[in-house]
Amino acid sequence: MSSRMTRLRLVLATVVACALAAAIALILAAASHDDEPSAAVTPVNGFDGALRPPDIPPQDFALRDQDGKVARLADDRGKVVVLTFMYSTCQDTCPITAQQIRGALDQLGHDVPTLAVSVDPANDTPAHAKRFLLAQKLTGRMRFLLGDRARLQPVWKAYGIQPQGQGFEHSAYVLLIDKRGRQRIGFPVDQLTPEGLVHDIRRLEAEKR
Repeated sequence: MSSRMTRLRLVLATVVACALAAAIALILAAASHDDEPSAAVTPVNGFDGALRPPDIPPQDFALRDQDGKVARLADDRGKVVVLTFMYSTCQDTCPITAQQIRGALDQLGHDVPTLAVSVDPANDTPAHAKRFLLAQKLTGRMRFLLGDRARLQPVWKAYGIQPQGQGFEHSAYVLLIDKRGRQRIGFPVDQLTPEGLVHDIRRLEAEKR
């Protein structure tokens, strides 16, 4: 009899312990779920990229492209503009960025003004810029804007860009300029995807000027 009672007590203790463990697991799982953002939640601002500070005024510039033609940001007012910063002899980050942008333009179904400002004026010659665009299959779709350091420095400063230097890499960003000429969205290149870029271009295109 005592043996049966002992076994019964062991069974009951096991059942209680299992039920308690299951309850604790459920509580922990619920707490963990509450702490983690849901993948289905849409960002509050509705954009995939990061919003730039709203009080930055339009930063216009005029630079010559790989063909010697003047490109003015103000000339594209009323359109969404893709603006990035590259150097033509880059072997890693810049080609990847260019391909992400090309993929976005392909998905978008139409081109938008796309400008790449040099961050290495000593080596970014028109010939090198044309070769880069050709290699990335962006000839006619992206303009590579060139100049000497004195001409490029104000543009770098206006957009918070560190140029390429000895022993350090340039700031790698893709910016979206809205129809009013304001820098609205920024993508660090390690967070850039064609899908995210297309999404934000379309949202900006849908806005009234």
